[in-house]
Amino acid sequence: MSAQKIGFIGLGIMGAPMALHLIKAGHQLSVFTLGKLNAEVAASSATQCKSAKEVAAQADIIITMVPDTPDVEAALFGPEGVAAGLSKGKTVVDMSSISPIETKVFAKKINELGCDYLDAPVSGGEVGAKAASLTIMVGGPQAAFDRVKPLFELMGKNITLVGGNGDGQTTKVANQIIVALNIAAVGEALLFASKAGADPAKVRQALMGGFASSRILEVHGERMIKRTFAPGFRIGLHQKDLNLAMAGARALGVALPQTAGAAQLMQACAANGMQDLDHSALVRALELMANHEVAK
Repeated sequence: MSAQKIGFIGLGIMGAPMALHLIKAGHQLSVFTLGKLNAEVAASSATQCKSAKEVAAQADIIITMVPDTPDVEAALFGPEGVAAGLSKGKTVVDMSSISPIETKVFAKKINELGCDYLDAPVSGGEVGAKAASLTIMVGGPQAAFDRVKPLFELMGKNITLVGGNGDGQTTKVANQIIVALNIAAVGEALLFASKAGADPAKVRQALMGGFASSRILEVHGERMIKRTFAPGFRIGLHQKDLNLAMAGARALGVALPQTAGAAQLMQACAANGMQDLDHSALVRALELMANHEVAK
C-alpha cells in the first residue's frame, strides 16, 4: 500500500499506539490531541496540528479516537472541528466507542459534505492496541471500507464490515455487554472460591483447562488475583458503554437484566473512587459486599 495522508485525532492510551503503527508503516500522519502528546508520537515523523480542522485539511482519511459521544461531536463539528476542514471525497473514520444513534446523525452530516463516514470501534484494550491485534467492527459503505481496510489491518486482526453506519457501534455495545458479564462472572467465581478457602490462583489454573476457560478468566482473572488494576480499559469508560446499552435497550423495548446488574457493580466501584481503575476491578464491588478480597 502506498503512503497515504492520514489524520489522527485523540492520542490517549489507545490512540497513541494505533497511530504509531500507521507511522511505522510509512504513512504521513497529521495529529491533534487535547492532552499531552505521547512522547513516541511527538518524536516521530507525524505533523503536530493545532486543531482538528487543520488535521482534516491536511489529510485524506481522518481517524478519531476519543472517549465519548460528546467528544466525537466536538471533534467533528466544533468551531475548529473536522467538518470545518473537510473537502469532498475525504473519509472520516470514528474508532471511538459511542452511541449508535448519534453515529447515524454524524454520518449523515459528513455525507452531506460529500465525504464518506465509517464507524469502526475496537476491542482489545491497550494490549491489543500495542500489539496491533484489535478487533475492529465497522459500519458504513463497502467502498469506503475497502479503501480504509489496509489501514485497519495495521491496527487489528479481526476486521469485519457488519453493515451500514451505526452497525459498528451497535456491535461494540454488544461486545461490551459480553465483556462486562464475563468480568462479573469471573469475579464472582474467584471470590466464591477464595472465601471457601481455596487458592484462587490454582482455581483459575484449573478452570483454564475446562469449558469455563475464557480470555477474561486468563487476563482479568490474573489481574484480580495479582491486584494489578492499572488501566488497560477504565471502569469509567466501560460504565459509559453499558449506559449506551441500557439506553438502547429502553429505546428498543428490550430487557437486559444481567447488563443492568453489571452496570450497577461498576457504579458501585465509581462511587468508591475506582472509576480510573481497569474494568477488571469490578471485582472490588463484589469484594466490598462480601467483606473479603479474592487474593486473601
